[in-house]
Amino acid sequence: MDTLSALSDGFATALTATNLLWALVGVTLGTAVGMLPGIGPALTIALLLPVTLSLPPTPAFIMFAGIYYGGMYGGSTSAILLNTPGESASIMTSVDGYAMARAGRAGPALATAAIGSFVAGTLATAALTFTAPVMAEFALRFGPAEYFALTVLAFMAVSCVLSDSLIRGFASLVFGLCLGLVGIDPLTGGARLTFGIPQLLDGIDVVIVTLGLFAVGEVLYAASTRTSERDEIAEIETSVWMSADDWKRSWKPWLRGTAIGFPLGSLPAGGAEIPTLLSYALERRLSKTPEQFGRGAIEGVAGPEAANNASAAGTLVPLLTLGLPTSATAAVMLAAFQQYGLQPGPRLFAEQGRLVWALIASLYIGNAMLLVLNLPLLRVWVNLLKIPKPLLYAGILTIASLGGYGLNQSVFDIAVMYVIGVAGYVMRQARMPLAPAVIGVILGPIAEQHFRRALAIGEGSPLIFFTRPLSCALLVVAVVLVIIPVFVRRRPAPSD
Repeated sequence: MDTLSALSDGFATALTATNLLWALVGVTLGTAVGMLPGIGPALTIALLLPVTLSLPPTPAFIMFAGIYYGGMYGGSTSAILLNTPGESASIMTSVDGYAMARAGRAGPALATAAIGSFVAGTLATAALTFTAPVMAEFALRFGPAEYFALTVLAFMAVSCVLSDSLIRGFASLVFGLCLGLVGIDPLTGGARLTFGIPQLLDGIDVVIVTLGLFAVGEVLYAASTRTSERDEIAEIETSVWMSADDWKRSWKPWLRGTAIGFPLGSLPAGGAEIPTLLSYALERRLSKTPEQFGRGAIEGVAGPEAANNASAAGTLVPLLTLGLPTSATAAVMLAAFQQYGLQPGPRLFAEQGRLVWALIASLYIGNAMLLVLNLPLLRVWVNLLKIPKPLLYAGILTIASLGGYGLNQSVFDIAVMYVIGVAGYVMRQARMPLAPAVIGVILGPIAEQHFRRALAIGEGSPLIFFTRPLSCALLVVAVVLVIIPVFVRRRPAPSD
């Protein structure tokens, strides 16, 4: 009952005219950027971090949440009409979605994606509403040893699961940890990794890092891989609605996709890619006509899109309750929390309950807004796909530069941002994931702080991490996450 009362108070806050306006801005921006290939919610939130400094936390996070959900919606549009997913989570949607569009059924494909996203997003947000307080209460038992073990688990999860190579994943993590350690040692007062440059004594702002990696680096990579061929956009020839048979074939995949997406999205490094792949595989296995998959099966669009949006709500569970980001977008949102001097975790519910419940309530509201925006205005959104890529890239770099300068009115910050951006470009070329680097920058100093506190409590003995059951269990899980990918990749392929 306390949860429902808190949610009711959250709706009272989220339904004010100002917050409704910011929710609308967020879902509109999220839908727009989600449609643009290579431009996702992580990049958009990173670009807006400097701009939102003048906003109070509640409307800022309501807007960020709208961008997150909107990005998941918008990615399906470019996947279906262009065969180019705006987000990696929409890859499976493009398989049958584009085939439906080429067969003149773009309307039903877009409709099942939008409605499925709404159904899954609403059900998953309801699960988040009742799951998050329970996890937050459990996490109140955490001490310094447990928090350090949790950060180690986060490091191992994103490094091992989000990369197809342990070496590349750990290299990205080490790069992020090094950036996070730049500045003055809080214990000894000595300079670390500053190379004699006075401007680095205060450290590198996490916003500069996110802008460099997600804005500058992504734009450089996208521009370098761009071809001269024009994208072929499938036309919406039919009504943007579904027949009775389409509804019959879609509603079960929506529910199954939700059941897969939310729990997997809540796991460390669960993300949205694995749930969408599993949903597609499940729908194909359950189908009476599996031969239609890959040729325009509507179930192949409905299931993955539901799993995609359900996983977005799942990602917010560990972020809000443990301060544990399990995706690149969640890592950037964690940076946004820190920008406002807030640390997600169990105390966030106690100390910033009004903000948290307004954020959760806004997810219900934003989800409804997205359904209204997506279906009637699909033909309007399609025009965004026609924006010339050079203009798009130039605009992103301009906004990133203005945002980086606006933080401290420092040209040096812009220089650092572009250096990190070049490093991000090299990482993309080397197929190194960006999420471990961002999480290393954000969680590295926190891990160091809790490590030192735990050692002080244990009188300098590292055994404190293994004598406390919860800390030991988290470290064991972290080791398992390292071992499993190695075992799976070394298993011989089954012989025919």
